Amino acid sequence: MVTLPDATPFSLCGGHPLLDLVNTLGNRFRADGPTELLPDYAALLRFMEQTELLDAAQVRALARRVAKTEAERSLDSARELREAAASTLYATAEGSPPQPADVRKLTRYLQSAQQRQELVWAPSAAGTKFAWEWGASQTHADLPVWILSQQASALLTSEAMSRLRACGCETCRWLFVDTSKNHTRRWCDMKVCGNRMKARRFQARRP
Repeated sequence: MVTLPDATPFSLCGGHPLLDLVNTLGNRFRADGPTELLPDYAALLRFMEQTELLDAAQVRALARRVAKTEAERSLDSARELREAAASTLYATAEGSPPQPADVRKLTRYLQSAQQRQELVWAPSAAGTKFAWEWGASQTHADLPVWILSQQASALLTSEAMSRLRACGCETCRWLFVDTSKNHTRRWCDMKVCGNRMKARRFQARRP
């Protein structure tokens, strides 16, 4: 069983769940090391709920049923997925080809997710149709990892990749999709990194 503590909400400034996942390693390029914002499985579940990839009932079910060892293993997988995605996305943002090993890792996670879904007949008021569902896997510890793998596939194959940017603050460099009118957004959050860099420039100009 996993305890779900109250904690500071994640900053979801990326414009896509995969970018918000990458951004859960804070100050990734800071000289004295980054800040891990996914310290445990409970934090991963909070992230999934805040990004609306899982609802509150699904999160509670996972928290009740997932054993500690399974939770730790799944957290490791989520972080591995995050870092493979980070390496791929930062390379893309800089105009460089991604590392083949990272692409293979992302592919492996996506294929694992696809194998866990079941095609079911889903009648509705709008008409009957087939749908992909998680079935018996919906309470598996790796459900967050599988869902995030699908988010990785969705973003990496979308037109949004042409608007992928990294924050202009050298220690932050959080990723985001630039949806500004003139595609000139520079900061992950103007109130945080934008103001911080303005203050630095102001201090540098002072005699």
